[in-house]
Amino acid sequence: MKIKSIVLLSFLLNLFFVTNAKTIKVVTTTTDLKSITEMIGGDKVSVMSIAEGYQNPHFVDPKPSYIISLSNANMFVTVGLDLEIGWSPQLLTSSRNPKIQKGSAGYVDASEGVGLLQVPSSINRGEGDIHIYGNPHYWLDPLNGKVIARNIANGLERLDPDNKSFYENNLQTFFSKINAKMQEWQAKMAPYKGTPLIAYHNEWVYFERRFGLHIVDFMEPKPGIPPSPSQLVKVIKEVKADNIKVIISSPYFTTSSSDVVSKQTGAKELTLATSTGGFPSIKNYFDLFDYDIDHLIAALK
Repeated sequence: MKIKSIVLLSFLLNLFFVTNAKTIKVVTTTTDLKSITEMIGGDKVSVMSIAEGYQNPHFVDPKPSYIISLSNANMFVTVGLDLEIGWSPQLLTSSRNPKIQKGSAGYVDASEGVGLLQVPSSINRGEGDIHIYGNPHYWLDPLNGKVIARNIANGLERLDPDNKSFYENNLQTFFSKINAKMQEWQAKMAPYKGTPLIAYHNEWVYFERRFGLHIVDFMEPKPGIPPSPSQLVKVIKEVKADNIKVIISSPYFTTSSSDVVSKQTGAKELTLATSTGGFPSIKNYFDLFDYDIDHLIAALK
């Protein structure tokens, strides 16, 4: 039955790609990259994301269906910076598709040109899950969405130069919407500039910087290390000392440790989305910031 299911899945995927033969077939690692690719590519692309918006993008189970999709793809878009190091390279290798391997025209590293934060001066694995190229959660700054979109447009134009003006027009439309939404988002967040917060994991630094927040500490004592009793005691003291009102986390982290801090201090627990699709109402990249900003403001009020 399992073999029959895989064969059927392969048939359906091949049928999908044949039906969309005139489109550029794109596989992205995350839903945010998928959303932006769809906005730039319009009806000239068909896009699938490997990770779901509610998943931790560091940890994705490689499935045969992903390999089938990659083997048929014209373009592959990755967050890069080793965010997907645990699963993406093996999927790419298994796809045996030369069009999307690193260095090929169909390979797009969305991080190119991003001003990276928290780039370590030295590597010490004793400090936890340290990213050697810098913090990889750069898409959580909306202005970095422009850089991502530019990289995706470049990739589409390499593969489809005849439609360059189409992609460029869509890119400018995307830029204009980002600029307009940034004015709206920053106006909403202005009264909360400098607000202290606790976060579960170190994935909000770009969001924090863009909107003038101040993450005092993390539930994790070190990145990727589960909260310890001593860390909880430390956080509880910080929450009380700094009058911190909110602890932010993501859909894929347990709330058990935050529950302890919340009960001891009265701080609110708030689960924000880190990607498009993190919650059902978040349909695209712009919805992501609408959701997170509105829910954060409501919690702070």
